[in-house]
Amino acid sequence: MAQEIDLQALGRGEKSAWDAFVRRYAGLVVAAVRGVAQEGGDVEDLVQEVFLRLCKDDFRLLKTYDPSRAGISTWLTIVARSTARDALRRRRLAQTPIDAVPEALLATDATPPEKLKLPEGLLSPRQKLVLTMLYDRDMEVAEIATALGVDPQTVRSTHHKAMLKLRSHFSTEEQ
Repeated sequence: MAQEIDLQALGRGEKSAWDAFVRRYAGLVVAAVRGVAQEGGDVEDLVQEVFLRLCKDDFRLLKTYDPSRAGISTWLTIVARSTARDALRRRRLAQTPIDAVPEALLATDATPPEKLKLPEGLLSPRQKLVLTMLYDRDMEVAEIATALGVDPQTVRSTHHKAMLKLRSHFSTEEQ
């Protein structure tokens, strides 16, 4: 019977657990990436990208694995394929010289977009202020939090609630 992988130990970043994980699933990742890669030389780099993505941000992606939704092999194959596709897409975009892009795709409309008229009372004054600071003034969440004297999470929450109200309002308006 194959050795079980301790996902909690992986999430904590334990080297022995990581080594066992790589030994067990490297072949699966290589096979998944090989199915996406266009050139044989890309496979090693893409496999490395998959494992880096799994480790990134304190194993954030790996911690999202839910055994009740899929087997680890299935989940890892999907992660490997999507990571490989994303990496290849980024490489293609980085290799496209600006002169090869049709000028029509680079052109922008000279007329500014019309301002959206919001119904009175749809958003609270704080929600309007946060949206204005984010989108009209291009301020960062941390800057807004400092300016308003609140926690950055409060700014994110206010933004989220405002966007929910706007989506709800405009989705019912279109029907």
